[in-house]
Amino acid sequence: METLAENTESLRHDRTLRGFLLLFLIASTVLTGCPGKAPKPTTDQIDSVLRKAVEQKKIPGVVAMAATADGVIYEGAFGKRDVSAGAAMTLDSIFRIASMTKPVTSVAVMQLVERGLLKLDEPAAKYLPELARAKVLEGFNKKTGKPILRPATAPITIRHLLTHTSGFGYEFFNPDLRDYVAAGALPSMFKGGDEFLKAPLLFDPGSRWEYGISTDWLGKLVEAVSGQSLDDYFRKNILAPLGMLDTHFNVPAEKQPRIVTIHQRQDDGSLLEMPRQTPPAVRFFSGGGGLHSTASDYLNFLRMLLSRGQLGQTRILRAETVVLMGQNQIGDLQAGRITSVIPKFAKSGDFHPGSVDKFGLGFLIYSNPVERGRSAGSLSWAGVYNSYFWIDPKQDLCAVILMQLSPAFDDEAVALYADFERAVYASLPGSPRRDAR
Repeated sequence: METLAENTESLRHDRTLRGFLLLFLIASTVLTGCPGKAPKPTTDQIDSVLRKAVEQKKIPGVVAMAATADGVIYEGAFGKRDVSAGAAMTLDSIFRIASMTKPVTSVAVMQLVERGLLKLDEPAAKYLPELARAKVLEGFNKKTGKPILRPATAPITIRHLLTHTSGFGYEFFNPDLRDYVAAGALPSMFKGGDEFLKAPLLFDPGSRWEYGISTDWLGKLVEAVSGQSLDDYFRKNILAPLGMLDTHFNVPAEKQPRIVTIHQRQDDGSLLEMPRQTPPAVRFFSGGGGLHSTASDYLNFLRMLLSRGQLGQTRILRAETVVLMGQNQIGDLQAGRITSVIPKFAKSGDFHPGSVDKFGLGFLIYSNPVERGRSAGSLSWAGVYNSYFWIDPKQDLCAVILMQLSPAFDDEAVALYADFERAVYASLPGSPRRDAR
């Protein structure tokens, strides 16, 4: 039997050991954060970049967010969503995301491919017969001014539509198509409706890359194959499963006060706010540019792609499908350079100056890394009102930044996008630029 002295000594030993263990756990938590969790980024630098752009009146307002596959690591809202009304920008502000609708439509198409309802290299005219009648615009007769049209040398495939190698363009980026519309041969897409889909091709399918209305045709394809409107298909198969409850073609009346007003950049560099109007109800659901959304909703979509098709317990696409979407699908062709013919609406721009970039099934692919930013192989796209996103699988990072001003590729908006990207990477734990200012 132990003596009282031995018991006392044993208790002292246990207390000392527990003390050392407690100190070790405290030190470990201070150095590495909570057990089982990665250190969080410092966000002061990101806040500073966004706040300064608003304070210097470079932009009226912005919402930006970043995340890893595990969760959100940054969110910030600065400025006004309605300057004339004095309404502050909030994290749940609703933006017209325009062409950031395209990746959602591309995901819908790939869901149908997974289900065996579509094949990438079959003619799209199998489901949309009018595409078989599309002809190539070769120019205009010098004497009569009439358009010169000829049959295409190859059918338009679903892969062509997903990669913007179909032959279709945009009237604000292509001079021949602009002149074709101006001559009255085709209704302008700015008039609303879907008559602009009757546009001619600008080159033979598969022969070059040009940004255009291909994804609007993909929206029609989803409707034809699924038997649902694009609105219903998105809601049931993508938006509701991902918790994207503020993403709509037609924003419900009770949510419309959260819609951000549009500003137009003036010749002197100032910004003119467009009057707030009740959004007209749309019946043509544009797969190329019709959605409204919030930063948090769209970040859920990006996190799903970053996690190879899954968000939490919800799977939207197979992992191998997401990998395929992020691989070069255009061979030796170059993507990403856009030349504008209506600079008030969209300026000319290059998503990645100096790099020969590629295109996957719905995404621009960065062939080279960005200095102090995203890795080679990152995916990206944008919306005409200066909304942007990127997905960096190598660094397990995705981010979205939403503004609401024209023209597309506005100098101040593009500069802020680049500054935001650098600040996000500099804020990551272990970054050599973490403390840079």
